Amino acid sequence: MVNQHRQILGHPRGLFLLFGTELWERFSYYAMRAILVLFLTDTTINGGLGWSTKDALDLYGIYTGLVYITPLIGGWLADNYLGQRRSIIIGGALMAIGQFTLAVPGDVLGLDTIHTFYLGLALLVAGSGMFKPNISTMVGDLYSEGDHRRDGAFTIFYMGINIGSLLAGVVSGSVTNEFGWRAGFIVAGIGMVMSIIIQMTMAKSWLGDIGTVPAAARDLEKKHATQKEPLTKQEMDRLKVIMVMGLFVIVFWAGFEQAGGLMNIYTQQYTDRMIGGFEVPAAWFQSLNPFFIITLAPVLAALWVKLGKNEPSSPIKFAFALFFLALGFLCMVGAVIQQGGDLNVKTSMMWLVGAFFFHTLGELCISPIGLSLVTKLAPLRLASLMMGAWFGFNAIANYVAGLIGSHVGELGTMAIFGGIAIAATISGLILLIFASTLVKWMHGAESNASNAEQVEEQQTQIA
Repeated sequence: MVNQHRQILGHPRGLFLLFGTELWERFSYYAMRAILVLFLTDTTINGGLGWSTKDALDLYGIYTGLVYITPLIGGWLADNYLGQRRSIIIGGALMAIGQFTLAVPGDVLGLDTIHTFYLGLALLVAGSGMFKPNISTMVGDLYSEGDHRRDGAFTIFYMGINIGSLLAGVVSGSVTNEFGWRAGFIVAGIGMVMSIIIQMTMAKSWLGDIGTVPAAARDLEKKHATQKEPLTKQEMDRLKVIMVMGLFVIVFWAGFEQAGGLMNIYTQQYTDRMIGGFEVPAAWFQSLNPFFIITLAPVLAALWVKLGKNEPSSPIKFAFALFFLALGFLCMVGAVIQQGGDLNVKTSMMWLVGAFFFHTLGELCISPIGLSLVTKLAPLRLASLMMGAWFGFNAIANYVAGLIGSHVGELGTMAIFGGIAIAATISGLILLIFASTLVKWMHGAESNASNAEQVEEQQTQIA
C-alpha cells in the first residue's frame, strides 16, 4: 500500500482512477448484456442468430453464471503469480478482444458464425474472471486497516458501476437500432478499450505500487517469512465472518434479482403505466435502480464518513439492507392487494417506484459494504481469491432467484412477494442478534486504528 497524499473529496485520488476504470468496464459488460439475448433471438435476416427464447435464456444463464464463478480462478492467479494490476490489464484486453470477436463475421476468423460467437463469449468470461475480483481488491488497498473512509469509498466506487450500466443501455440500444447488432458489440469493445487506456496511462502516478506485487509475495515480505505459513486463528475467524455474511448475501440477492424477472413481468402485465396519453415502457422501470444508486450513493458515502466512530458495523448495515428489501416487497404486496384478486385491474406504478427505492437503499447497504468487508477481513495472500468467492455467492443467489420466480404460476405473486418480505425480515433479525459475535470474530478490523499506529504503518510501507 502507498501513502496517498493527494486527495479528491477526502479520498485518495487513486479511488477515482479505479472508479473510471470500472465505469468503462461495466459500460462494456452491460452494453453487451443489453443486446445479447435480443441478438440471439432475432431473425437471421436481421443479423441475429434465430435462436428460440428458451435456448437464448439458457445460454444467458450459463454465461452470467461463469462470469461470477471465474473470478475464483482470476483471484488466485493474481494473488500468487500476476498481481492485481497486471491481471486487470490482461482481463481487460481479453474482454475487448471478445467484444470485437462478437462483432466480426465468422468467416473473417476462418470459423463459422456460431463458433466465432462462442469464442467471443469464452474470451469475455476469461477476461471477466481476471478483471472482476482484482479491481475491487485494489480499492481496499488504498486504505489502512481501521480507516473509516473505506465503506464510503466502496459506495463511491459502486456509483461508477451504475453510471456505466445506465449509459450502456441507452448507448448500445441506440446504436443497434441505427446500425445493427454488430455495431452494439463494437461500442461495448470501445468501452473496454477506454477502461484499459485509463489504467495503463494513469495507474503508475495515481496508484503508486498498489497491485503490482502478488499478494502472496507481499504477505511473505510482511511476515519476514520464506514460505507460506498456516492461517492463524485470527485469520480463520475473519474468514468465518466472510462465509457467514455470504449466506445473508444470498438471501438478499435472491430477492433483489426478482427485479429483472418476476417484477419485470408484473410491470408489463399488471401495472398502470399511463401518464396522460403516454404509456411508460416497462423496460424504463429497470432504470430506476441505477438512477437511485447514482443519486443516493454520494449521500450514504458522506453519511458513513460523517458518522466516523459511530458508523454501524458491517453486520448491522447488512441487517438494514435486508429490512429495506422487506419494505420494498411490502410495496409489491400493496400492489397485489390493490388488485384485489382481479388480474384485469392495473395497479399504481408508484408501488414499483417505492419498491425500487427501498431495494436500492438495501443494495447500497450490502453490495459496496460487502466488497469493503472482504478487503478488511481476507488474509493478504488470499485477498483476490476471497473476492472471487464473494462473487460466487452472487452466482448462487441468481440461481435461487430463478427458482423462486419460476414458481409464480403455482404459488401466486402474493405468496412470493410476501414470502420474500418475511424471509428478509427474519434474516435481518438473526443478523442483528449475532452481530456482536461477528464483530468479535473480525478482531478489530472495523475499529479505527490510532493515529500513531497509522503513521507507523504508513512509514513502514513507504520504506
